[in-house]
Amino acid sequence: MRIRVVVADQSEARFYDLGRRAEALQLVGKLVDPQAHLHDRDFKSDRPGRVFDHAPGIGRRGATAHHATDGERRPRRHEAEQFARRITDELERAQRDGDFDALIILAGPMFLGLLRAVLSNAVRSTVVAEVAKDLVHQNTREIIKHLPPRPYATTA
Repeated sequence: MRIRVVVADQSEARFYDLGRRAEALQLVGKLVDPQAHLHDRDFKSDRPGRVFDHAPGIGRRGATAHHATDGERRPRRHEAEQFARRITDELERAQRDGDFDALIILAGPMFLGLLRAVLSNAVRSTVVAEVAKDLVHQNTREIIKHLPPRPYATTA
């Protein structure tokens, strides 16, 4: 069984193949999103639209509420969602090419949720484990420490 390990956060994803021994992680690919480190203000030049709610009744001075209309669609979150889709596209391509039979995903809790939301059913069916921990900037020795036990034992 060929096992692919994905270690990701909103700015970087590394793809490894897991060898027969637990100490054998071989880097097979990497994706980087340089825009992930930008601030919301760097994504656009204007502030979000403003809405003014007038109080009912007599037009009293200062009786208006105003708030932004941006809501949860923050530019950085949108960029993270786009990057999660790029990772999923890469996994779908690798699965079509027969590069792996099983998948382990290691990502911080928020980004793991984004990945889950965009995984295709075909790729999702290969997931044998998920670890909600941001380890993308750790060395392979640290990553191996956080891999789950192998009930999906390899024969490769």
